[in-house]
Amino acid sequence: MKRMQIVAALGIVMGLIATSAWADFNRERTMTLEPGGSFVLESDIGDVTLTGGSAPGARVVITSDEDLDRYYNFTFDETAGGVRVTIKGRGGMRRWFGGWFENTHTRITVTVPTRTDVRLNTSGGSIRASRVDGTVNVHSSGGSLDLDGIGGTVDATTSGGGIRMRTVRGDVVANTSGGSITIADVRGALRAHTSGGGIAINDVGGDLRASTSGGSVDVRGAGGRVEASSSGGGVTVRFAPGNSRGGVVSSSGGSVRTELDAGAKVSIDASSSGGSVRSDLPVTIQGKVEQDSLRGDMNGGGPLLRLRSSGGGVRISAVRAADAQGQRAIGKGQK
Repeated sequence: MKRMQIVAALGIVMGLIATSAWADFNRERTMTLEPGGSFVLESDIGDVTLTGGSAPGARVVITSDEDLDRYYNFTFDETAGGVRVTIKGRGGMRRWFGGWFENTHTRITVTVPTRTDVRLNTSGGSIRASRVDGTVNVHSSGGSLDLDGIGGTVDATTSGGGIRMRTVRGDVVANTSGGSITIADVRGALRAHTSGGGIAINDVGGDLRASTSGGSVDVRGAGGRVEASSSGGGVTVRFAPGNSRGGVVSSSGGSVRTELDAGAKVSIDASSSGGSVRSDLPVTIQGKVEQDSLRGDMNGGGPLLRLRSSGGGVRISAVRAADAQGQRAIGKGQK
């Protein structure tokens, strides 16, 4: 009897797979959306790509190698202030054999006016967004996030992949439970956290907070106060020229290294339980000289820069001349 049930179940699955194989799906919808409005997508499936452009209106194209009408409900709503698209599963047979269907290729491609506030949420894939001057809020339960050329603030969260960002004029929040974070050229403040990978950040104008439980942290061109920590690797922070904002840099799984402008006015509090503390820059020592700790002032002192390592040494050095010149050029270009 059990064997008959197994054979019957396999027959159902193979039938569903065969149906999906030939059932190419394509749906297009163009809706009214003026610049300054909002676009919202809530989807249970699919990789999402959104691009801002000069033309008014929102155009949505959904393609798949599965007959989505059999398993999903589609809603396209237009209001005076924006557009909302919803794709929700109906349950039924999909719930029994959901794993088979997640291997299908469903893509949601969206174009909106550049000046649009965007919120994208997908449970089934990655998200890409570019050339948008409004605020951007993206969430994925099963894929990576890739954002480029965003004029407003960004809030990005994923439970299943890495995060990559380039050229954001506003503040940024980036969180992932399952991958690395790579971010470059942020004008505002930045908060980044991952539980499963390393963090690499280049050129941030505002204050920065970066933490990871599973990799190293590498920050270059930090223009504001920095809080950077790792439980699974080393931490390197290179402050931008003229930055005397200080911060806290710590690691439980590796060494700590900071690079400062030689003219920075900060107070240093550095210690290590896993190695020595060394400064290549002149520091006016306060108290007793120790191999594993250093407390003192650079250029008369200023905001506190606290450095801690439990898994390696601590080193303080000067920003290299070539890097300093590059950062100054970037700074002039941003004014």
